[in-house]
Amino acid sequence: MAKVIAVTDAVKSLSEVEARFGLRRVEDEQFFTEWQQDLPELNDAERARLQVLRQRLLYHRAEGDLLGGSVMLLVASPLLEQTGFYDPPFRMQAETGVEVTVIDGEEILRGRIDVLIMQRQFWALVLESKKTTISTRSALPQALAYMMATPESDQPQYGMLTNGDDVLFIKLVLRPEKQYSLSRVFSLYTLT
Repeated sequence: MAKVIAVTDAVKSLSEVEARFGLRRVEDEQFFTEWQQDLPELNDAERARLQVLRQRLLYHRAEGDLLGGSVMLLVASPLLEQTGFYDPPFRMQAETGVEVTVIDGEEILRGRIDVLIMQRQFWALVLESKKTTISTRSALPQALAYMMATPESDQPQYGMLTNGDDVLFIKLVLRPEKQYSLSRVFSLYTLT
């Protein structure tokens, strides 16, 4: 009988999630071009909304660190709203429970995705937010484990990690090989 373990207890490092799921990081720039090519230009209204988001973050950060819920309210939710992920054809689910069996079948990992954006059964985006004192990159093993639970293993999966200060995107492909890559880190402290 498989042992059930919380994702946060089972995968604390990148090497652990890579070993448990047979994942390999791809360094080829052509693997994950979505975050850097053929992007639409922002209009003035979109730039103004991003500037308001940035100013709010800076205002609240000036008083100290922010917890994950504050990061979700101040950064993640406004970004999801601005990019249209709250509107049709997408559906948002918060604190979505997931379960994934590790390759050897000896373990079942369970956890809760902070926000899952779906288009029908397709997982369009897995979002994990952390408090500002935690590195965005530290959410990567947890997010990759959650992304392994997707019901659509033939489609690329995308993730977004944020601690409020920084945003990092993930692309995961499960076939023909289990591979992932990362975007550069985007900082809300910069103007460009």
